[in-house]
Amino acid sequence: MNLKNRDFLKETDFTAQEFEYLIDLAIDLKAQKKARKEIQRMVGRSIALIFEKTSTRTRCAFEVAAFDQGAFTTYLDGSSSQVGHKESAADTARVLSRYYDAIEYRGNEQSLVEEIAQYSDVPVYNGLTDEWHPTQMLADFMTMMEHTGKRPKEISFTYVGDARSNMGNSLLVTSALLGADIRIASPKKLWPTAEIQATATKLAAASGGKILLTENMDEALPGSDFVHTDVWVSMGESEEIWKERVELLGSYQVNYETLEKTGNKNAKFMHCLPGFHNEQTTVGRAIANKTGMHDGLEVSHDVFEGPASVVFDQAENRLHTIKAIMVATIGD
Repeated sequence: MNLKNRDFLKETDFTAQEFEYLIDLAIDLKAQKKARKEIQRMVGRSIALIFEKTSTRTRCAFEVAAFDQGAFTTYLDGSSSQVGHKESAADTARVLSRYYDAIEYRGNEQSLVEEIAQYSDVPVYNGLTDEWHPTQMLADFMTMMEHTGKRPKEISFTYVGDARSNMGNSLLVTSALLGADIRIASPKKLWPTAEIQATATKLAAASGGKILLTENMDEALPGSDFVHTDVWVSMGESEEIWKERVELLGSYQVNYETLEKTGNKNAKFMHCLPGFHNEQTTVGRAIANKTGMHDGLEVSHDVFEGPASVVFDQAENRLHTIKAIMVATIGD
């Protein structure tokens, strides 16, 4: 399948077949790396990494993936470059695409990564925006396939919590694209927008996917292979809204009772990380003290650290799926 020079700005940039091809390629690349028989297909390539939002997994995954494949990266953050301060996204794209073979952008508005792609002569990858998180979707579905042996059309899962976010949007649309069975359990005011729901509904009609949006976790959970969640306040949102979100979402915490309601003894827990499951971070302690939730926020500590948790498999798979994107679009 030829994906040369393609951008990856949102999930629907690829067809379902192309999306699954990238996952299968990632599975193959992972096996090569584990066997120490990786074939380098990006020798001499260069990738510019623009990070206006902080990152652990996305940055490290791009850097290690590039190194594994014989390429190199340059990291640009808000304090070490002119991006967004003295130089527009369009001008930045035109400069960097003359130096590099691809550009990654992680930041706020989706319109910015789309502007970079519009003016770039090389592939542009979305490392996360407020609206979409496409590289995470490849890793999530790869993880679900690994732990069930199922293709996406056979997978059922429930996303619990704040769904009016890049993760809620992306999981809904990607599931619909691939024909999966997605259930979203969330207060109605935190559901994806009507526009995003309409996009997902149209995709599901074509793929055979199933969609359920409900405020009732008991309705959403039965039969789920996975229970997925994310933080209740997204990156860039004010900490002042934590109290409001906790009051709204407190009953949507993923704990062992939640997993039991799936009726599936093999149900697994997923989280894109970082997660507030204990008080070992500055933010975690502050929010716990402010709200009185001392046994984790969106997920209880025992579930996060328990045998059902596959969160670190997800984290590892960011590396292999991001590598697959670059190999497919700029590799030999």
